[in-house]
Amino acid sequence: MPSTVLPYIPQYITVHLGPPGSDAENVTVSFPDYVKNVASSEIYPTWEPAALRANILAIISYALNRVYTEYYPSQGYPFNITSSTAYDQKYIHGRNTYENIDQIVDEIFNTYIRRIGYVEPLAAKFCNGTTTTCDGLSQWGSQDLAKQGYDTMDILRYYYGDNIELVSNAPILGIQYSYPGAPLRQGAQGPDVVQLQTMLNQVARDYPAIPRIQPVDGIFGPSTEQSVIRFQEIFGLTPDGVVGNATWYRLVYLYVGIRDLSELVSEGQTFYSFQLQNLNDGLLTLGSQGDGVKVLQYMLTVLSEFYPDVPAVEQDGIYGDSTRRSVMAFQRHVGLPATGAVDSATWTALYRAYEGIRDTVIVDGNLFPLASFVGEQGQPGTNSP
Repeated sequence: MPSTVLPYIPQYITVHLGPPGSDAENVTVSFPDYVKNVASSEIYPTWEPAALRANILAIISYALNRVYTEYYPSQGYPFNITSSTAYDQKYIHGRNTYENIDQIVDEIFNTYIRRIGYVEPLAAKFCNGTTTTCDGLSQWGSQDLAKQGYDTMDILRYYYGDNIELVSNAPILGIQYSYPGAPLRQGAQGPDVVQLQTMLNQVARDYPAIPRIQPVDGIFGPSTEQSVIRFQEIFGLTPDGVVGNATWYRLVYLYVGIRDLSELVSEGQTFYSFQLQNLNDGLLTLGSQGDGVKVLQYMLTVLSEFYPDVPAVEQDGIYGDSTRRSVMAFQRHVGLPATGAVDSATWTALYRAYEGIRDTVIVDGNLFPLASFVGEQGQPGTNSP
């Protein structure tokens, strides 16, 4: 659950070749090869193209949800997903795959399903629809619908509801783990602290002995430390007020469970709802603070994924030197005076550049949102417990 949420596809995924607690091998394979293997193990290559695509998108989205929610790493496991259909989806290491399935996967492996307005990839559960049924896609049912003329999105909406969209052309990155890389303690500031405070407040709803943090300000002060200590006491961790790997991932595990982020029924983590078109009324300069700066920083971070000369910035809501440098780089890129101040012309150019990326990355949806962690063997099988 990264603090800044951008659509991405992992370059590799680590699969445990058995149930979670078993003494089985872990294998790391490229994400497209993983999807090809699962699809060739779960569905028949002779099915209608619309059914094949719908099933492959479900396979992709389910696996990405496991990666995004850090479902297994947060429980202490050194893998991202299992090969057991009692827990996940069927993977048969070393098997041959089908040519037509390979071709489809090569076309759409960087496309996935999510609910409109929410962050995480959909936990797109499925089952074969004959020997097993579930609250998700029926594999054989999808084939029947395709024979009736349903296209891929019709099939997906039939099983997952109308409020879904496809994220397309997502960049390929290494696995993004949420742990900041170093312990957080009193005096720390920034997006990682925002994420920590948000998770603590969510867990505190079910464990009221944990003090709520108000406001969520990204500053690790005494109130955040007291909340961390009480959390550590309740869950048998060393109550030192320092958020190391163990404390962080216990929080992630509880947060995911409380919010049902790894479940099909999850409402998920929501996006900011700023109207970007209305932001060009105000001038932002060095020292500016607030939501307008956060929007600016988010757009710069999105643009940095596509414009190598524009550096990414922290989304801390403070217009500091790094934000100014990123703005100047963008202004030079689009031929505006490199003043480092965001005036109406710069807002317009930023939004047009952002809008172009949004319109090529999101298909069959309304919004490429401003996302931040604030407050959220050829036999059909099953990935549903």
